[in-house]
Amino acid sequence: MAASKPVEAAAAAGGGGGGGGSGLPRWQVALALGAPLLLGAGALYLWGRRRRPARGKGPSERKTPEGRASPGPAAPGGSSQPDGPGHEEMSPLDRAQAAKNKGNKYFKAGKYEQAIQCYTEAISLCPPEKNMDLSTFYQNRAAAYEQLQKWKEVAQDCTKAVELNPKYVKALFRRAKAYEKLDNKKECLEDVTAVCILEGFQNQQSMLLADKVLKLLGKEKAKEKYKNREPLMPSPQFIKSYFSSFTDDIISQPLHKGEKSDEDKDKEGEASDIKENSGYLKAKQYMEEENYDKIISESTKEIDVQGKYMAEALLLRATFYLLIGNANAAKPDLDQVISMEDANVKLRANALIKRGSMYMQQQQPMLSTQDFNMAADIDPQNADVYHHRGQLKILLDQVEEAVEDFDECIRLRPDSALAQAQKCFALYRQAYTGNNPLQVQAAMKGFEDVIKIFPRCAEGYALYAQALTDQQQFGKADEMYDKCIDLEPDNATTYVHKGLLQLQWKQDLDKGLELISKAIEIDNKCDFAYETMGTIEVQRGNLDKAIEMFNKAINLAKSEMEMAHLYSLCDAAYAQTEVAKKYGLKPPTL
Repeated sequence: MAASKPVEAAAAAGGGGGGGGSGLPRWQVALALGAPLLLGAGALYLWGRRRRPARGKGPSERKTPEGRASPGPAAPGGSSQPDGPGHEEMSPLDRAQAAKNKGNKYFKAGKYEQAIQCYTEAISLCPPEKNMDLSTFYQNRAAAYEQLQKWKEVAQDCTKAVELNPKYVKALFRRAKAYEKLDNKKECLEDVTAVCILEGFQNQQSMLLADKVLKLLGKEKAKEKYKNREPLMPSPQFIKSYFSSFTDDIISQPLHKGEKSDEDKDKEGEASDIKENSGYLKAKQYMEEENYDKIISESTKEIDVQGKYMAEALLLRATFYLLIGNANAAKPDLDQVISMEDANVKLRANALIKRGSMYMQQQQPMLSTQDFNMAADIDPQNADVYHHRGQLKILLDQVEEAVEDFDECIRLRPDSALAQAQKCFALYRQAYTGNNPLQVQAAMKGFEDVIKIFPRCAEGYALYAQALTDQQQFGKADEMYDKCIDLEPDNATTYVHKGLLQLQWKQDLDKGLELISKAIEIDNKCDFAYETMGTIEVQRGNLDKAIEMFNKAINLAKSEMEMAHLYSLCDAAYAQTEVAKKYGLKPPTL
């Protein structure tokens, strides 16, 4: 069964999202760039290579003061109050410009206090109706204050400059940096958003600041909300998809005859009631009935009495704690199973796999690697270890080692269609990001072989479709998604991917949104669908609707890290609404 987001692992190997081929932060999609969308790695990224920086707007730091604000005669001698004939004929603006020019000389000499005095004089001399000139003088004084790290004064002077010239990029960006130093993240984000829009997202320095503050805001908000969130059971489709990625997981196997009461053993094909007084066996029965909400409580009963199936109950409870996003509760249970040397080795290996995956989700790759390696040591014939470690290696951009693990998984389980498909995708991403056409061609042939040998593997079609989309073979990619839907009509994620394809292929917004709405109809807990719809609504200019969608995705997030990313998208959209109100600035829309 195809995973909820089939190739998230491949994102870190060079696909879309936050760190792949486009080189653009994921939040930038939520800043409505107005470019066609490209599907890849379970996320969105922009068509084409990284945008070239605008001429004259490279990454060099903007810290020099402004020159002349408007055409006019230069002040003679560069002095704020020059002597000699003609001084009486200088206009107030000329005298102000002369003071500013003198301040610029002090600034360039590193004499910032004297520069501030000259800029202050220029402000006092300048006629109040000369808005553009006044704004420049305030911005120049802010630049001098910045060198002295007087951030409050920087923000105040930049505010004056922006009041006089609302689209003054230098003043907005300097105030954004000051707000960052003052820990005013919300105000910083609004200013840098305005700068990004005014510069057409072509200045790396402002984009990096936006990325930084969005991540900080996202982490802060996610940490607080995730700590107090109500546990939420994922959809049955998601849970079944999760367990389908394991083949040696004892707790996900159906009940055996010996585990049922004598009365129930003869009831073939029926859901039977467990008569034996075992919380674990009752939990397993509820699992078969897809009555997932009762599994944790029944497992707890088995654990409390230290019953026959205590190790299994600990692992089952930990698994469902992970599924509802409660990693803190899951870890002690996993730790206990791992330390039970008399327990079935497959239980311990499975606990290590799940704890290792949890560590990776928490961005602790060293601990994750240790757990996977330990699982391989204690159960070297367990195909699941190599399958899931292969996914970890892809996340760590260790593609060759990932392929070795997938090969070992396939050796142990030749019928593992999932490992075959993911191996193909790993090889494809390596070839694609390495710009190796021959290897790309070989990887594409590998996909054809996989779907021929395993025609019932929806994951194979889904991954092949993403590779085809990269290669702009949109029609064939669409056919592959149709195959997925035929095999798994209840997989909401496939509808999202197919909807995104319509946007890139045919720029058909209506069809794309129709398919994503269908995904939500199938699974109203599909956070990926809400996230994607929010991103599209931003690009359409429907910011309030986008924020609503992002908030729905936030409430469904399965990890703190995922929630932080969603908050970044939501905050980026919200910042746009504020910028639109204040400055009338809107990015281009689809």
